[in-house]
Amino acid sequence: MDPGRLRMLGMDSEVWKRHASGWSVWTRFATLPILYLAIWSHVELGWPLALACIGVVAVWLWLNPRVFPAPRRFDRWHARAVLGERVWLNRAIVPVPQDANRKALGFSLLAGIGFVIGLWGAVWPSIPLIIAGTALTYCGKLAFLNVMAGLYDLMRDAHPLYRSWTQIPDNDNGRDRQNDAQRAG
Repeated sequence: MDPGRLRMLGMDSEVWKRHASGWSVWTRFATLPILYLAIWSHVELGWPLALACIGVVAVWLWLNPRVFPAPRRFDRWHARAVLGERVWLNRAIVPVPQDANRKALGFSLLAGIGFVIGLWGAVWPSIPLIIAGTALTYCGKLAFLNVMAGLYDLMRDAHPLYRSWTQIPDNDNGRDRQNDAQRAG
C-alpha cells in the first residue's frame, strides 16, 4: 500500500505504534461479533437503526488504534504482529520473502471468505453461517497475524526504517528527570 493511501486512513507512525498495544489488538479483534450483531439487528430494529449501529462499530474500528497508548515493549506477539503487518503493507518498497507473502495472502483470503460468510449470515439471519464465518475469519486472521509476527522478526533488521519503529530515543533529558524523581522520593 502506498504511503498516500495509509495517510488517507490516518495510519501514521504514531497510530501504528498505538495499534501495537495489546488493548488495541485484542479489543479490535473482539469487535467482529459486535459487527455481526449490529447487522443482525436489522431483524428487530429495521435497517435505519441497524445502519446506525453499524456506523458506531465502524467509528470504533477507526478510533481503536488511536485511543490506547503505545506499548512499553514491542517484543510481545501482538506488537510484532502489528509491526509485521506494517512491513507487509510496505512490501512494494522493501520486498518480503515470497513464502511469507504467499502465506499472508492465503490466510487473508481465508479470513475474507469467513467474513463474507458471516456477513451473509447476519444479513439473512442464520446463526450457523455467522458461527462458521466467525470461526473462519478468526482462524485466518490469527494465522495471518502469526505470519506477520514472524515476518517482523525476519525483517526488523533488513531496513533502517523498520529498526526505527521500536527504538526509543536515548537522551539525557528523560534520564535527568527520572534521576531527580528518584532522589526526591
